[in-house]
Amino acid sequence: MRTKKGAARTQAKKRLFKKTKGYVGGRGNLLRSAKETLVRAGVYAFRDRKVRKREFRKLWIIRINAACRERGIRYSLFINGLKKAEIDLDRKTLSEMAIHDPAGFDKIVDAAKAALEA
Repeated sequence: MRTKKGAARTQAKKRLFKKTKGYVGGRGNLLRSAKETLVRAGVYAFRDRKVRKREFRKLWIIRINAACRERGIRYSLFINGLKKAEIDLDRKTLSEMAIHDPAGFDKIVDAAKAALEA
């Protein structure tokens, strides 16, 4: 006797359609379209988790560069000076300091300039 999926198939469809709730047109209502759309959405989600990290790093570098140029030094020289001065701060922290703690950022810039001159 052949077996059919029965209740399990209904449950699987319910789970799938719950995930596609709010999608436009057949993407939320038709089984095949919904499956394809979910796969694609998963691919985008995976890719864009990496892209988000890149975008934030770009933003931090732009902010640091702007703050450095106000203090008369280029970004690349500033980072080089930090390495020579053995100051291990990541770009996120430096960016936040440039915005919220200008006095502290001034001290770091001075330390980087001093390390470059030495």
